[in-house]
Amino acid sequence: MSEKFSELSSSLISFIEKQHMFFVGTARSSGTVNVSPKGMDSLRIINSKKLVWLNYTGSGNESAAHILENPRMTIMLCSFDLKPLILRLYGKAQAIHPRDDSWQEYLNFFP
Repeated sequence: MSEKFSELSSSLISFIEKQHMFFVGTARSSGTVNVSPKGMDSLRIINSKKLVWLNYTGSGNESAAHILENPRMTIMLCSFDLKPLILRLYGKAQAIHPRDDSWQEYLNFFP
């Protein structure tokens, strides 16, 4: 049975920080859904309700194109070790580019 949380607990944040890979799901209002594997130390928790993900472009940067039309995004993390867990984070995404005022603020989260 799944549970829903209004924000991330310290144990969920700890789980997220230990994962090496996650998946990002986006979709336009119509058409196909895009699900992309991500990793490379590109996810940071800002607080219990906000995170930042550094989007390295891949095969066409479809995730960024989708959120221009429809900001819904799902991030899924999964672990199948001694304590199996699948965690889905549902939220609204916003693309931030080098030309944006907040770019440096968010870039500072990454080495």
